Amino acid sequence: MHAEAVRNGFLAAARAQGGTALPVNVYAVGDDPQQAVETYIKALGAGARVVVGPLTRNGVTALAESAVVMVPTLALNVPEGRIPAVPDFYMLSLHAETEARQVAQLAWQDGRRNALTVIGETTLLRRIHQAFVEEFTRLGGTHLAALPFTTDPEGLVRIKKAADAAIDTETADMAFMALDLARARLSRPYLSTLPIYATSQVHPGNTGPLVAFDLAGVRFLDMPWLLQPEHPAVMVYPRPDYDDSVEFSRFYALGIDAFRIAMVLVAGKPGAVIDGVTGQLTLGHDALFVRALTAAQFNDGRLIVHERR
Repeated sequence: MHAEAVRNGFLAAARAQGGTALPVNVYAVGDDPQQAVETYIKALGAGARVVVGPLTRNGVTALAESAVVMVPTLALNVPEGRIPAVPDFYMLSLHAETEARQVAQLAWQDGRRNALTVIGETTLLRRIHQAFVEEFTRLGGTHLAALPFTTDPEGLVRIKKAADAAIDTETADMAFMALDLARARLSRPYLSTLPIYATSQVHPGNTGPLVAFDLAGVRFLDMPWLLQPEHPAVMVYPRPDYDDSVEFSRFYALGIDAFRIAMVLVAGKPGAVIDGVTGQLTLGHDALFVRALTAAQFNDGRLIVHERR
């Protein structure tokens, strides 16, 4: 379903482009990374001028290490570990760690210098936590303590005591929640009056007043596709009904921006800035397109969106 959402977004962008776009051939690829390489070679044999994909991390890794990249190629994930630079090989991703680093930058820009963190127990949430801490400390901030998420009442009281003590002693000026929506809603009341930051993991998409009250004051980043439906770069594309699945909506938006980058690559202008639906897109030094996200905050039962700086 994720790949299907990407494909739908890509084709929607191609239709919106009109008659100037290249013909689009779609190839199905499974989870086998070697199949991704073989399919890439097949696309080259069919005369592809630009290739978009694969979507899986192991597929991207296999392709980057394969030495078969011959035309501008946009992978839709990042490889596992560091790889040598590959000519004509670019990346666009919904990588959670990259987003967490942007949240750290946002907090730093807001003047935050000393952070408490609440960390969830899943692998993804731990990766998000690590990325935030690494970036925040790189900028010069201090990570005071990591408080493990728990549903145990005594554990939640420990979070509250730590937050209250940090406020009383003025040792912390913020908290970062490396949590998803359900965990964040449970933890938020125990962080008292600390300014709180999080990633888009806390954003359910169609935000009702109950969620906004539960997450009062929480500031986070997300893509314009979900936060700014009336933004000029967003409203030109059809919006499918994914039964309120915010995850599929994000991958649909990824497909739209993948097409737009593909056209830039064909034109030989990878350094062009794109006002994308997943963020403002610029090419980083490591051939990864950076998505500058939009800031938002839950406030008084509403979601307040801050325009891009």
